[in-house]
Parts: sequence; C-alpha cells; structure tokens
Amino acid sequence: MEILGLSTSPSSGGAYALILNEEDGNRRLPIIIGTFEAQAIALELEHIKPPRPMTHDLLRNVIQSFDTFVKHIHINALKEGTFFAQVVYDFNGSQVEQDARPSDAIALAIRFNAPIFVSREVLNEAGIVSENKGESEQAESASPVQSTAPKAQPKPKSSTPDDKLQALEKKLQTAIAQEDYEKAAKIRDEINQLKE
Repeated sequence: MEILGLSTSPSSGGAYALILNEEDGNRRLPIIIGTFEAQAIALELEHIKPPRPMTHDLLRNVIQSFDTFVKHIHINALKEGTFFAQVVYDFNGSQVEQDARPSDAIALAIRFNAPIFVSREVLNEAGIVSENKGESEQAESASPVQSTAPKAQPKPKSSTPDDKLQALEKKLQTAIAQEDYEKAAKIRDEINQLKE
C-alpha cells in the first residue's frame, strides 16, 4: 500500500482520515487517526524537520542505535472497527514483530522508507473500491497532505515575486522554530505554488 493522503474527518470530531491506496489495485483503505499522529505523518511526508525530534523521530533514532531497522509494517487485523498492526524489524539477523497502532506503525514506516502491507482479510472487509481511474491519477498529482482547513489570510503585497518568496521563507522558519507545524505546512505549500 502507499499513502494517498490525509484529510480532516468531520464525522469524527477533528480526527484525521489517513487514506492508503493499493499499489497494484484499485482499493483504498481509510483509517481514522489522531491529530498528533496525523501531524507526525504529515511532517515526514512534507520533509519538514522540526528543531527538536518528535516522538516518532526519537523512536527511529532509538531503533537505529541498536543497529536495527524497520523492514515493513503489517496492518493485520480489524476487530470491532479497530485496526491492529505490527512493526516488523530486523534484530541481529532475526525478524522481530511488535504490536502497534497503525498510525504509529505508518509514522515509523515512512521514516525508514519501509513498505506498508495490509492483510487481504482487512482489505476485503474495510477497503473501498475506487472505480474512477482519473480520480486516482488526480489524487496522485495532488499534494500528499490534503487539508480541508480554511485558507490562510492573504499576505500583504510585496513588490516582486522574489520579495514574496523571501518573506514566506522567513515565515516558514519562524513557524518551525515555534513548532507550529500546521502553519509551516501551509506556508510550504504557498512557497511551492509561488515557485511554480
């Protein structure tokens, strides 16, 4: 599976929906995750490095300090509407499996560039078939993190596009320093639009 995107989920009180997409198929798997986990996934997908390591970065550093790595993660069960996962890593040549919440497992997987697997049973039970091929292609060309939050207030007009770019880059650094990662992601999107 690959991460198709993140979006807010109005029906679940401010939580986020993480959408996984079948790499060689047309099924999608939506998983409701918390705000903190969504932020951890979004920061890594957007290549935003906070000034201090966040929880999943710390966990990656600890795993690496033992000369091991995450081989893959496996979302292996769905019980009463709750997904279960395992982190599979290599330790001294042996394969070790550890239970985890899917959101934490995915946050680790992207930090190790590890593949994400979902059992057939889970995908058959909770997967959604995407019938529109164009919709899938359109989603892939979009930013991996899609937010339904209101757009930021318009910026004061600068004299040139270079001035705007410099001002936005300063705001991005300030947002990161203040650990306001939601704002940083929005500013990064504005910078990318301006560069295009």
